[in-house]
Amino acid sequence: MAITVRGIVQGVGFRPFVYRTARDRGLIGWVRNESDAVCLEVSGPAAVVADFLESLRSGAPPQSRVDSVEIEELPAISTQALADATFEIRSAAGDARPQPTIPADLATCDACREEIGDPNQRRYRYPFTNCTNCGPRWSIIRQLPYDRPRTSMAKFPICPTCQAEYDDPADRRFHAQPIACPSCGPQLRLLDAQGRVVAERDQALKTAGDALCTGQVVALQGLGGFQLLVDATDAHAVDRLRQRKHRPDRPFALMFPSLDAVRRCCLVSEDEVRELLSPAAPILLLQRMAATVHPADNIAVNVAPGNPYLGAMLPYTPLHHLLMKAVARPLVCTSGNLSEEPMAIEIDDALQRLGALGQKADCRAGKPDLPFGLGQPSREIIADLFLVHNRPIVRPVDDSVARIGPDGLQVLRRARGFAPLPIRLNFAAPTILAVGGHLKNTVALVMGGDRSPSPPAPLPSTGEGEQLPASVVLSQHIGDLESTLSVSVFRRAIDDLLDFFVVKPQVIACDLHPDYASTRYAEELACELRVSLVRVQHHHAHVAACMAEHGLEGPLLGLAWDGTGYGTDGTIWGGEALLCHGAEYHRVAHLRTFQLPGGDRAARQPRRAALGLLYEMLGPHVFKERQVENLSYVAGKWYSESEQQTLAAMLARGLNCPRTSSMGRLFDAVAALCGLGQEMTFEGQAAMKLEFAAEAEVTESYCIPLQASAGGLIADWEPMIRQILDERLRNEPVGRISTRFHNALAGLALDLAKAVHCDEVVLTGGCFQNSLLTRRVRQRLLEGGYAVYSHQRVPPGDGGIALGQIFVAARKTQGSIDVSGNSR
Repeated sequence: MAITVRGIVQGVGFRPFVYRTARDRGLIGWVRNESDAVCLEVSGPAAVVADFLESLRSGAPPQSRVDSVEIEELPAISTQALADATFEIRSAAGDARPQPTIPADLATCDACREEIGDPNQRRYRYPFTNCTNCGPRWSIIRQLPYDRPRTSMAKFPICPTCQAEYDDPADRRFHAQPIACPSCGPQLRLLDAQGRVVAERDQALKTAGDALCTGQVVALQGLGGFQLLVDATDAHAVDRLRQRKHRPDRPFALMFPSLDAVRRCCLVSEDEVRELLSPAAPILLLQRMAATVHPADNIAVNVAPGNPYLGAMLPYTPLHHLLMKAVARPLVCTSGNLSEEPMAIEIDDALQRLGALGQKADCRAGKPDLPFGLGQPSREIIADLFLVHNRPIVRPVDDSVARIGPDGLQVLRRARGFAPLPIRLNFAAPTILAVGGHLKNTVALVMGGDRSPSPPAPLPSTGEGEQLPASVVLSQHIGDLESTLSVSVFRRAIDDLLDFFVVKPQVIACDLHPDYASTRYAEELACELRVSLVRVQHHHAHVAACMAEHGLEGPLLGLAWDGTGYGTDGTIWGGEALLCHGAEYHRVAHLRTFQLPGGDRAARQPRRAALGLLYEMLGPHVFKERQVENLSYVAGKWYSESEQQTLAAMLARGLNCPRTSSMGRLFDAVAALCGLGQEMTFEGQAAMKLEFAAEAEVTESYCIPLQASAGGLIADWEPMIRQILDERLRNEPVGRISTRFHNALAGLALDLAKAVHCDEVVLTGGCFQNSLLTRRVRQRLLEGGYAVYSHQRVPPGDGGIALGQIFVAARKTQGSIDVSGNSR
């Protein structure tokens, strides 16, 4: 019997599992990795083989995922052959086109963690310990099938002792491809900012720990790139890192030594414990406790200023475990880069960008921070020491960020632990590359051409067998495409996906915005490859991503609420209600539009968004005294007389004042009107302040009426804004205003669902990273009898855009391109 198993079946101990399962039952045959599956042949008594097949489906390793088991009967083997044969693991074959079969990088398992802490073990304090259940995968593999010669571990010949473990079916390192030990594996070095060696091996780790305890900044070359570490209980050390990294306010993530340490600082539910301890081990947003008892647990206020949540994670590599044990305190653990740049993964690059090798002669430590997104700051030394190793990192893989929401885990940044796990569509598709958006970029690839005699879901026959549902590989988080470095990483990520899976796209999908770096590259690549280019409207892609994730077809109502997206009418969309069915959509409602004086500058200065609202209400009188209900007082106090004149002229002429229906800018405007910040140093800062100011017990709400227009329903925010300003003049607490505002948006969502007459509602877009908004909207819709869908495995923000582009492009090209690449 020939068996082909598809799914996440490489790099998870699947072949050793098959080997042991077959040997235990006395079956003969073989198993091997192929580029697109695990293949095996097995012979023996029919009842025993049937039991073996059941075990394949039900008893597979915990990190595997079996999507399909294809069976083909073979001629019977002679009695003599059966007597002489056994079951074996064969070398990999790479004839088939690669498919997504490997897992994401896996956090250290309990057995390896205990091993590095046991002085009697030969891997005691070895920072690169791993086994078939844990360790690097996506960050080290160069090609499929997954075998050591195709990984960055190929440069490390296995010693005889490791080889014996690798060959032993009873050992948990049986066929563990990254197997290593102190004798034959990667090693540590500690470098100063000039790249000079300070210490090696275990002494390098101990010296780095000592440096962290004295307030120094250490750049650690981790699993998927460099991280910047500093003592999270030392406010001066945290401030020093903020100044050097040019990151004045954005919260830092924290790594805690243990789960007990997390519990001493945060409120942690059972679901949150499960995710912290999971093989994905993401940064999890946890509610922080008001006070801690032990001084070592006192997180510096400037780690997450004004934020009731902490981004907490546990050590996920042996190197992290050993370092955290040495420092015995929480550490800031943030990406190894200057703000707005990609993470460094190579030592030379890190020394150039984080150390002294790229330092300009006129740079000084403590230089004032530049405003968010303005200019390119001068290079200065960011890290005092560099804890590095000699295992090459094949591709950058940052830490994932998630939270526990009403429907379980919700990924907010998809990277380590989740990429490149495929997301399965419920239909077949050609080979499509999607290049994502401009901010929080990810790219995606879906591969056509699959055939199976026994598909996991019924699909139309092609005459050659049945088409398998397509699987989408969403890349790890790439980031904002705001710099030349970031665009270079974006392009390499695309090349990496296409080369790794050995495909040429039949279709390329991109955003509708003509000036995105991703769009321009998609145009260039489509021309070079002579393939079709499908442009997908930004908010439609948001809704489509959630549809793809949940297997929805519609018709359904998609509430796409975010900051910015290029609309088909040339305005900036962002407060959208879209009626979606398959690849088609209709804009049925949106927020009333207003001008954004200064365009993109309004994204960094909430007072500009507020000014746009007030100008829409008052017109040229917006800055004059004693106008309607003293609204002018609010706008007038933000600007000098000369600034008022300039802005008034811009608004009157519509000069660099694009119109928008953005929900994100409405959040910014209300935050500014509430005195929560006229300017921002990072995206979403004002909206976060507004969310955190809310008083949960408030049930009252403002009204956002829907008005009919030729272009659909318009949600009019003016009555709400007038009431907010009136309450501000009466010194109403900001917390109550904030909650009423969130409640008003929940009411708006329900009114839109009633108006559109759809039973299914999708919540998507960056605004739904707001936990309070998501809970309130979801609650109102559920109470109204609607089925509500939110993102779980992909981010609600722009990190999920590429998946939506894939969904729309696949549906649009159905019937014109088959999964073999032939035009019809």
